[in-house]
Amino acid sequence: MSKQTQSLVPLPLPDNVTQVHAQLLQWYEAEQRNLPWRTTSDPYAILVSEIMLQQTQVDRVLPKYQQFLAAFPTLADLAKAPTAEVISVWVPLGYNTRAVRLQSIARQVIAEYNGRIPDTIDELLKLKGIGRYTAGAIACFAYHKQVATVDTNIRRVLHRIFLGLEVGSRQTEQPINDAQMLLLAEQVLPEGEAYNWNQALMDLGATICTSNNPECTRCPLQNTCQAYTEMSQYSLFPSGTVFRQLKKVAEKKSSYQSQPFTSTNRYFRGRIIDLLRTLSIGQRMPLAELGPRIKTEYSTDDAAWLQQIVTGLARDGLLDYTEEGVRLP
Repeated sequence: MSKQTQSLVPLPLPDNVTQVHAQLLQWYEAEQRNLPWRTTSDPYAILVSEIMLQQTQVDRVLPKYQQFLAAFPTLADLAKAPTAEVISVWVPLGYNTRAVRLQSIARQVIAEYNGRIPDTIDELLKLKGIGRYTAGAIACFAYHKQVATVDTNIRRVLHRIFLGLEVGSRQTEQPINDAQMLLLAEQVLPEGEAYNWNQALMDLGATICTSNNPECTRCPLQNTCQAYTEMSQYSLFPSGTVFRQLKKVAEKKSSYQSQPFTSTNRYFRGRIIDLLRTLSIGQRMPLAELGPRIKTEYSTDDAAWLQQIVTGLARDGLLDYTEEGVRLP
């Protein structure tokens, strides 16, 4: 980490950090969510949960997590399964490339690590498809390593507690980048409490310190939160311009969704996979037949568009594509 990067991250006051530790960990002990992946230290089960939780809400993951582990109880079971079966079990969780990536990770672990998922961040990052957050989550939640990790919820909560509002009264400041936020997370990590601390940050971000409508009046960190202090100083809490600036973060993130989902390529990718699941094993469907089956108003003008989607699905390992047509791998 460069000195320039470090200097851009304000180091919180030690007294404040200690107080935040005590308040948040006490809250977590009483209010923690009952989630099945918190009752195990099996690295494989933790890996499955973390991949599933990427871009998917907890309530949708819960039933699929249990179903997936029932179908593929071990890493070896997942590695040797037909990819089409893995995709089939994954549906309708969405973002089906995650299923292919998860199986690819399982096969790499079997081939290169004798079937044991690594326990260090450096080795975990060598697995194709695992980034810094997932590597940190596995090291912490499966192997109880004293490491910091930053997902969307943790980033938002740490920023508001220690740095203040993400936008608003500090317009001239440069946004905090991922490297700087990870450094901050490492600076404020309580000794010996990485597991509870990281889980507590995620729970607070998911239930109280949400992106769009944070319930600050319920937060255990009111008297230590920089964002809450900023809003209180302007006497604009719980409404007013500063609070609305806080909500702009979520609004900017969601602005790209103006296009109806049923018109997006992601929607049609899902329709193609669902349709191919109905075919007999090894059966292929020609693109000329596939197009009208997934899009009511399909015409020959859409052929290039369909081929582009199919090529992308094949590249992602979600289907097998030849001149004769497509099928699940």
